[in-house]
Amino acid sequence: MNILFAVILILFAAFSRLIPHAPNFTPVISIALFAGAYLKKRYAFAVPVAALFLSDLVIGMYGLTSMTFVYGSVILITALGLALSNKVSAGKVLGLSLAGAVIFFVITNFGVWLLPGSMYPKTLEGLVQCFVLAIPFFGNSLLSTMIYSAVLFGVYEGAARFVSKPKAVHD
Repeated sequence: MNILFAVILILFAAFSRLIPHAPNFTPVISIALFAGAYLKKRYAFAVPVAALFLSDLVIGMYGLTSMTFVYGSVILITALGLALSNKVSAGKVLGLSLAGAVIFFVITNFGVWLLPGSMYPKTLEGLVQCFVLAIPFFGNSLLSTMIYSAVLFGVYEGAARFVSKPKAVHD
């Protein structure tokens, strides 16, 4: 399929961060997996990071240190998406979507706990408290990742099958 179509789908998903939505109900994780699966390596990392950055410019930046954890997790999840290259299946997309949501949750909440000035004490109890209080947000993140992944991968694969459908030969 066409790289332009994949980039348009990514930009459309990134645009959805700009419309009102529930907390943590965003396409970020799905965009990273999708880009890893369908874009060439040189674009796979740049496109989701650029889409995230451009939407962050509109909705507001949130500090270089915390952005490091968000962007770092997006880069790691994009690398997971590379495992899907030429091997996309519903089961693999489901599994990697779940893994991506967990990775994002763990990395970004660890970052929240670790940051100077965090409301959580730098103890094991503080780390546990940080993760426990973030669980409600994880539900939205997981649900949005499943929905956006189904849409992105489903639309792309459906379009690819439609475009490459063999035409009947008439005698």
